Amino acid sequence: MSPQEETPELQQLRAAALEATRSYAEARFAERPFVAGETTVSVGEKVIGPPELENAVSAVLDAWLTEGQWAERFRAGLPKATGRPANAIVGSGSQANLLAISALRSHLIESPLLPGDEVITPAVGFPTTVNPIYQQGLIPVYVDVEPDTLNPTVEMIEAAIGPKTKAIVAAHCLGNPFDALAVESLCEERGLHLIEDCCDALGSELGGRRVGTFGKASTYSFYPAHHMTTGEGGAVGTEDSGWTRAVASLREWGRDCYCPPGVNNACGHRFNGQYGKMPVDYDHKYVFSHLGFNFKVTDMQAALGLAQLDRVEGFHSARRANFAYLDGLMRDLEDTLVLPRTIAGANPSWFGYPFTLRDGNSATRRDLQIFLEERKIDSRLLLAGNMTRQPAYLPLEHRVSGTLEGSDLVTDGSVWVGCHPGLTRDMIDWLAESIHAFFASR
Repeated sequence: MSPQEETPELQQLRAAALEATRSYAEARFAERPFVAGETTVSVGEKVIGPPELENAVSAVLDAWLTEGQWAERFRAGLPKATGRPANAIVGSGSQANLLAISALRSHLIESPLLPGDEVITPAVGFPTTVNPIYQQGLIPVYVDVEPDTLNPTVEMIEAAIGPKTKAIVAAHCLGNPFDALAVESLCEERGLHLIEDCCDALGSELGGRRVGTFGKASTYSFYPAHHMTTGEGGAVGTEDSGWTRAVASLREWGRDCYCPPGVNNACGHRFNGQYGKMPVDYDHKYVFSHLGFNFKVTDMQAALGLAQLDRVEGFHSARRANFAYLDGLMRDLEDTLVLPRTIAGANPSWFGYPFTLRDGNSATRRDLQIFLEERKIDSRLLLAGNMTRQPAYLPLEHRVSGTLEGSDLVTDGSVWVGCHPGLTRDMIDWLAESIHAFFASR
């Protein structure tokens, strides 16, 4: 039941519930003083307040629970954040990657992939970028990354192209854009599909364009540590009509029908089509043309995300400012550390601040992480590192292009710390001071 359908008594009760929620949120999320060595300096965390909780509670009071008006409003607002006109909202960034890569096999897109076709992807990344490649019967071709950008160059990617190569799936690592403009041109020249994993990179830009607008599809994550959150959640952005329909079908069980929610006969042919070997006039809403999934979300998630959309540009500004401030404090360690670099024209909305020990000494890195942990400072490794060294992937079919020297250095010597909007300057000062103290003691 929407607020407009409620009785005056219910509307009053709703207003009281939302007022109590607002008061609670103001107290719950009030800023606390930072105490060095006692307050945790996290690598990433949600930044929410009264608007998010009010929206979420209002969605619960509607009692719709599945996708409804909040999901539609959230979906309608996403293009401003992603730069993509069509966005399918899903339950996680992992679902988004699986959905987008599954669409590579769809009969609705031009030149769909077949089992055994190759997909070029960086060797350094997260499992959910490459797992769908294997799961769709495709062969990953791993390319190296530069230790300072954490991304492959277009030359590395071009050198990996073989006669069976049909697609490129690559993440903008920690929000730092790879050369998507050059890769886009390469794909157009060679007839390849490009999927951009933007799960760590919402809001990053290259040449004035949002990352995610260069490929056939783009993926996003709305996990609490990411650039905005719906709790668990994600999205797939598309523009081409074939891709948009393929993603929509796969998201909803593989249904062939493309009616929007609440519409039963958008095509005008619901009961007069012939599909497969089904009876003539079989209801199109129950015709299935893909092996699909159920990747829909709840209205509560969407309601929270709708409030986040109003704040996400501010989050990007804070991430950039925090990164720049920390980077300025770290530059005197360049003899010891490989510090992050962006390519020309890139304007990242950084997910974190990465750096790599030049000697690649994993024991030193471990000692650094323990030292920081003792000071209540969180750190993380560079995701899964060189994926070809991970136990799950050792026995699986793949191809490696060139050497993976940069990937190995990152695997052995990289770490990253936070630059998210929840950090204060005092926290960043303590973080930089602690890293300096560690290396001064060696």
